[in-house]
Amino acid sequence: MWPHPIPEKVPADAALSDAIEELAGKLAVRRIEPEALAPDIAAFAETHGGDAATMGLVFEGVFDRLSRRRTRIIDGIAEFSTSQIGVAAQIEAARQDMVVEMEKDDPDFDKVDDLEEQIDWDQTIYSDRQQSITYLCETPTLLEKRIYAIAQLLQAEIDEGGSLPFQLGIGDGRVARVVGVEKLPVRPLAFGDVCDRVA
Repeated sequence: MWPHPIPEKVPADAALSDAIEELAGKLAVRRIEPEALAPDIAAFAETHGGDAATMGLVFEGVFDRLSRRRTRIIDGIAEFSTSQIGVAAQIEAARQDMVVEMEKDDPDFDKVDDLEEQIDWDQTIYSDRQQSITYLCETPTLLEKRIYAIAQLLQAEIDEGGSLPFQLGIGDGRVARVVGVEKLPVRPLAFGDVCDRVA
C-alpha cells in the first residue's frame, strides 16, 4: 500500500512535525471525501516538500488513526455478536417454554400469551440489530478503501528526486542530516498486516 521507506524517527523540526500531525488528522476524518482533501495535500507538499519520507510520515499518521478505529469497530462487532447470540438463546428458551405449556392438559394461556409477546419483542430486537450489523461489518472495508485512496493522493504529490528536508534526532542526542531516503531505517507497513478483513 505504501511503497516507500518510512523514517523511524519523527522530524526534529517541531513545525514540520505539527504540520504532519495536523494533515494526518484531517485526512483521517471519514466525513470528508479523500478527493476533497487533494488541495490540502498539495499545499502541504508545496510548503514542506513532496519527498517520500515526509509524505510517508503523513501516511503513517493516517494509517495509525484508521487502524485503531478499525480495531475498535471490530471489537464492537464481536461484542454485538455475543449479544445477538444471547437474544437468540432467549427466544429459543421462550419457545420451548411455550411448547411445554401447550402440551399440558390444562395450559395456562395467560402464560402462553406472555411468552408469545416476549418472543415477538425479542425477535423484533434481534431483526433490528441484524440490520445494523450489516453497516458495522461494511465499515472496516470502507476504512481500508479510504487509507488506500489517501495513499494514492499522497504518492501523487511525491517528488521522486527530492531528498529528506528535515533532520532526525539520534538516540544519544546528536542530530544528523539524512540525505536520500534509502539511508533511513525502515519498517514494512501494509494495512492487511494489522487487521484481517471481517468475514
